[in-house]
Amino acid sequence: MTKVLVLHSVCLVRSALAALLRTEGDFDVTSCGWRAAGRQAASLRPDVAVVDLDCPGASAALLADADAARPLPRSTPLLVLARADTPGSLRRAFLTQAQGYVDKDGSPARLVRAIGRVAAGERSIDATLASAFMEADPMPLSPRELSVLARAAEGDSIAEIARALHLASGTVRNYMAAVTRKTGARNRIDAIRISRRAGWV
Repeated sequence: MTKVLVLHSVCLVRSALAALLRTEGDFDVTSCGWRAAGRQAASLRPDVAVVDLDCPGASAALLADADAARPLPRSTPLLVLARADTPGSLRRAFLTQAQGYVDKDGSPARLVRAIGRVAAGERSIDATLASAFMEADPMPLSPRELSVLARAAEGDSIAEIARALHLASGTVRNYMAAVTRKTGARNRIDAIRISRRAGWV
């Protein structure tokens, strides 16, 4: 039986996904929010973690380049739910080093097949997402800049970002200044707006 961990910040969404997977395949499914993700992953050791990067908290959690700031071990195989009409979010998904990408507008059968492939150690990319990958503009931000921006977009202060990512507050300010410059924004709020529109956070 394939062990699946469904991660989403919205209880109703993760419960619905978990219920769907239990009826569609031979899966042992656990679901939780991002705060409990580390504990659940450590105890369950899932074969696949199903993640929707569009849900609050996901980007900040998975784009952290310091292991201490990530709720999931890097060894946990990720399957990302994405949309073809937001190429920027696909670039973001690629940075998480996910092994599978499923179109959120696809059928449950596609999700089930992709989970099976990822659990078997294979890569899986929906055909509908492949062209969107090719069309996505290069992201100007480094992984560290993106992880800082993702936490800022969640409302974290400079001090909170510094603590979470194990950085000095001045270093976080420098990263935010680089983000503002690279996105052509006027300030941090504008950088978040531009980056959200592009699908980067």
